[in-house]
Amino acid sequence: MKNMRLPYFLAVLNAVILGISFLLAKIVLDYANPLDALAFRFAASFLAMSIPVALGRVKLSYRGKPVYKVLLLAITYPLGFFTLQAFGLKHATSAEGGILYAFTPVVTMIIASLFLKEKTSVLQKLSILLSVFGVVFIFVMKGNRIDFSNLTGISLLLLTCIAFAGYIILVRLLLKQFSPAEMAYLILGTGCVVFLAITITSHAIDGTLGHYFAPLTSSTFISAILFLGVASSLGTALLSNYILSKMEASRMSVFANLATIVSMAAGAVFLGEEVTFYHLIGSVLIIAGVMGTNLLGQRKVETAVNK
Repeated sequence: MKNMRLPYFLAVLNAVILGISFLLAKIVLDYANPLDALAFRFAASFLAMSIPVALGRVKLSYRGKPVYKVLLLAITYPLGFFTLQAFGLKHATSAEGGILYAFTPVVTMIIASLFLKEKTSVLQKLSILLSVFGVVFIFVMKGNRIDFSNLTGISLLLLTCIAFAGYIILVRLLLKQFSPAEMAYLILGTGCVVFLAITITSHAIDGTLGHYFAPLTSSTFISAILFLGVASSLGTALLSNYILSKMEASRMSVFANLATIVSMAAGAVFLGEEVTFYHLIGSVLIIAGVMGTNLLGQRKVETAVNK
């Protein structure tokens, strides 16, 4: 357990960054549409990592390695995940997105058992479900529901769960051949190139390139984008890749639900949003689920990566 203190701490830190990023993502959408915001976000993240790479502070070596596999990884995240999310939220509410995203640990557990042969005890499975229930409980008590007649939106948002779960599984597999930094640099670079190409081409066709760069005149937008790009996209990519080298996919993925608590707390502190009894109950359920997943059942990390 002592050897797992750092991975556990970093997993919580990862969730904190994600929770804050939810709040800042709302802010940047006041200045730019979702795809434009993603282009600036990944441009910032790729540029931030390119500086230490150029200075030789971060060593990368792709010679003789199957780089195409990491490019396939980039298709799941960020390309697949954010594209599906953007179009899914056009047909569904953000609350529906939050509820469905909470099921990512369940999807990850299932896929990990099939492709990585990861085993989870009954208590761990129940703990994962408890964490998911905590998130759903908060959204439902706020009066949010899933409109099952909206099959397009629901289907696309469910695919985001599969895309992110696929990303986690592929990272676990590719850690045998690539370092966390090597994978992060390629997926961030891919996201930067693709999203910039799409958005600049789109604005050029529409004759709105001036409008495209207008958000850069706002210090608020720049500050938010820098956090989303450097701390969120770059930071969480490096953190999640490292964490996945130390623990199973199913155990790592459940930490993401802690982001709901962080987002709720950030909303209360910075936006004056109300925190009620059901927020507290849901938070306790989420924390209990995360702790149960990581402390109950199997205590020995079964990973081929560390062998």
